[in-house]
Amino acid sequence: MIPNLLAYAPAFLDELSDAVALDPKQFWGIPLALTGAAFLAFGAQYQSRGLNKVERIVGLSAGSGLSFAHILNLLRRPSWVSGTLMLGLAVVFQLGSLAFSPLIVVQPIGVVGLVITSVLNSRFSGVRLGKRAKTSIAMCVAGIVVFVTIAAFTAADRPVTDQKLLVILILFGVVFATAIVTFLLVRHRAIALIYIVGAGVLYGFVATFAKSVIGRLQQGEFEWLTWACVAALLVGALLGMLFVQNAYSSGPPDLVVAGLTVIDPLVAVLIGIIVLHEAAGAPPWAVVGFIISGAVAVVGVLGLAKFHPQTGRSVLDAEGTVADGTVAEPGGRDAAERRA
Repeated sequence: MIPNLLAYAPAFLDELSDAVALDPKQFWGIPLALTGAAFLAFGAQYQSRGLNKVERIVGLSAGSGLSFAHILNLLRRPSWVSGTLMLGLAVVFQLGSLAFSPLIVVQPIGVVGLVITSVLNSRFSGVRLGKRAKTSIAMCVAGIVVFVTIAAFTAADRPVTDQKLLVILILFGVVFATAIVTFLLVRHRAIALIYIVGAGVLYGFVATFAKSVIGRLQQGEFEWLTWACVAALLVGALLGMLFVQNAYSSGPPDLVVAGLTVIDPLVAVLIGIIVLHEAAGAPPWAVVGFIISGAVAVVGVLGLAKFHPQTGRSVLDAEGTVADGTVAEPGGRDAAERRA
């Protein structure tokens, strides 16, 4: 059996050698993506804290949708505004990374933010993660790390043609309509995983549009089709933000970040592979690696949604909110925030 395996070794090494012979410039996007992931983690944590404080002020959970009172008070909360600014910086660094590297290389690196957010949330909320939740986080990180490692040595930027843009726009139209219908159906239910999946899919398209627009600029092409991508990017980002804010009300920030840093890149990667053909030169073993590592990361997100101690519980529920939406005596959450 061993001689048979050794017989295939030269061919495997040839494929690996060809894959590694890439433009070194694409590796510059990795440190930019890591910096963006750190800003994402801190931004998500502060936005979540700001929304939870506003829920206590208004006396009504945002899980059934943000009201005008929620929005007005969010703009007054320094923590939420600071978190929003940090998320803006995360977007800037992400765009910078996309200018250097293929989509499927840098987009999954955001999973680093999951580890940072898990530590921050445990410290701020005083809630310790159990063994199963930690195992789920480890699966998310391990799956994405393997995915990025393979992609870094097998992916390459490809020209963004009009046909590719049209395909992406049509797919986004279907996803956007589905997201709107889903939001209308579940907006009165605090189901964190639905909001997280919706936001992850939308942001996956947002990242794809950003990469496509950058690619068209680098190609010297900026016509109506590119402007349509810019418009779709803005609309998708706004709807995704709405989903994220609702997710904060019924789920912990590390679960929200887990969904965004796993579902978002997997959607973007699928588009990058199928539509943009960024992995067209990848050998068969790399494709198998993509499938296995991606599946491991998705299972990790589902496990975290199931085993996280804060999943499905609003800050108002934790404080003893009564049925009519008024707030009873504050509980342990305020004490935990004072300790933080």
